[in-house]
Amino acid sequence: MGQNLLDIYKNLVKSGKIDADPAQYIAAKHLSSLQYSINQDSTLEHPINIFSFLKKKLGIFIREAPLVSRGIYLYGGVGAGKSMLMDLLASSTPKGTKRLHFHELMRHIHHEVYTLQKKNKIRTVDNSIVEVATKFSKGVKLLCLDEMEVRDIADAMIVANFFSCLLEIGTVVVTTSNRHPDDLYKDGLQRQKFIPFIDLIKLRLDLIKIEANKDYRRGRILGGSVYFSPIDSYATRALNIAWNRLTDDSKPESETIIVKGRKLVVPAAAHNVARFSFSDLCECPLGAGDYLELGEHFGTIIIDGVKALGPENRDVARRFVTLVDALYECRTVLICSAETAPEAIYTGDDWSFEFSRTVSRMIEMQAVDYVSQSHLSVKSRNS
Repeated sequence: MGQNLLDIYKNLVKSGKIDADPAQYIAAKHLSSLQYSINQDSTLEHPINIFSFLKKKLGIFIREAPLVSRGIYLYGGVGAGKSMLMDLLASSTPKGTKRLHFHELMRHIHHEVYTLQKKNKIRTVDNSIVEVATKFSKGVKLLCLDEMEVRDIADAMIVANFFSCLLEIGTVVVTTSNRHPDDLYKDGLQRQKFIPFIDLIKLRLDLIKIEANKDYRRGRILGGSVYFSPIDSYATRALNIAWNRLTDDSKPESETIIVKGRKLVVPAAAHNVARFSFSDLCECPLGAGDYLELGEHFGTIIIDGVKALGPENRDVARRFVTLVDALYECRTVLICSAETAPEAIYTGDDWSFEFSRTVSRMIEMQAVDYVSQSHLSVKSRNS
């Protein structure tokens, strides 16, 4: 049996490794209580006969009798410590615990459903999800899932059916999200089909809000460099270190954002951090709306390889000016490697005024005062 989570948290505060935070302490108490109830249950076998699902039309099926342990839905602002607390739970409750990022889980489900349907083409997606959930739950008492986020109707229905099955089987789920359940897949296509799952979350999981006064991940780059030139092995290593520090060494996963019906692919994302090449952002037909969407969705954007540009690259330069303006407007942290210093990125005369403003903003964006500001996310900009 692992160490008590609340004791671990207190020791981390006492040692100075993390700052004391009242909201985190309350969440740690809830997680510690859940940990205790899980540890009291010595079996990894689930009491539910999953095949009862096959006798009914798959949908949201709520069991009247309470399960051994309720799960927890941790939500709140970016960098509030949700993932850290969930990871403490996962590492201190080792027996029968599986810890995954949401994107990892979705990739697993898609692969398993595809494999099953390839073997049996008349099998329905719903029945395949039941089988995938049953197989997944074997020996798993506790699923720790980081960053639940739903962006399209296909994933919305897969998530709803998979987790409905998992909760019915008896798996305890702890998940983190930047959003309250009522805001999941908000304004999404055919969202009414997803509402029963939201109701299930609120019924079967305890909702714990962590709202920190500051973004603790942003604090990790205070006083450090965010602009690296020239582009060399040192700069690349510095960006890799920044990624690891800001994402807790997370594996980068691609993500898709919908901008006015178009798909905007983010090649690497985790924990509110996105990483692009300069070409991805400025040598493709993107505009202000795209850049604002990125700035609102990510508190930090890392760019590899900002190029030195001349008059022949004025379109690229214009996009770069627009990008910096958008990130500045959203108070997004920009970390990048570049061929030259900010004031020498563009050498043309036709954009000299606009680019002088961009240079000024880039220099300001390196300052502690800028980095320490709160990020203006979609929600905060609309409030």
